[in-house]
Amino acid sequence: MPVKQKKEVSSNVLSIDIGGTSIKACILSQDGELISEFKKIPTPKDSTPEAVIAVIKELVPSLEAEFSKISIGFPGYVKCGKVQTAPNLAKNKWTNIDLAQQVSNLFGKPVRLINDADQQALGIVSGKGFEIVFTVGTGFGTAMVFDGELLPHFELAHLPVTKTKDYDDYIGTKALDKIGKKDWNERLERIIEIYKTVFNYDTLYIGGGNSKHITLDLDHNIQLVTNKDGIKGGAKLWQVAEKYHVYTVHPQK
Repeated sequence: MPVKQKKEVSSNVLSIDIGGTSIKACILSQDGELISEFKKIPTPKDSTPEAVIAVIKELVPSLEAEFSKISIGFPGYVKCGKVQTAPNLAKNKWTNIDLAQQVSNLFGKPVRLINDADQQALGIVSGKGFEIVFTVGTGFGTAMVFDGELLPHFELAHLPVTKTKDYDDYIGTKALDKIGKKDWNERLERIIEIYKTVFNYDTLYIGGGNSKHITLDLDHNIQLVTNKDGIKGGAKLWQVAEKYHVYTVHPQK
């Protein structure tokens, strides 16, 4: 019996989701079942790498469960364990930041760090056909999956959608607060039509904190999802092969 318990503990995954509004964490089994509570702390206003790591250090002990691997979803472009952009965190502070290495060294565990929408997508999609995930929150996140395989990440949020706005500006929380729910829904409808034409997806999933404001009549192949629907992505990240932006960082001795 003790041997079996040790094996179960060794397969647990610490899943961290860094967002522009809050930093969330939980412990998952290897199959994505919650082992701990799902807890969150507001993202610091001065959201530098040091401040974000300080929140992670505060958050993780409160989960009161063991883990052997770490998954991190990050709101920006990530390559080989390093953050390249973070448009909704501290400005000009996140270029070429080895966040995965720092967290790996902090807890002495291997880390996989990917874009936050990509991590959520792994927990949400059906694994059949070409599937896209939107996250509508502080900004606009996207992930693309084909037959369950995570495709290379594109920062589609920073394509121009008007002469003066990219998707982050157009549909993010600041826009929602400024123009109101009715006009915001009209903007989202326009984005959906663009994606339908350009990508011809099989299924589109829409999540993120602002998805609760959606009042549109959605097509049969569009589903609303919650952050909790994507929790399993933290565990599934450790079930996929190292490819494209999936990269394992080990603690430095």
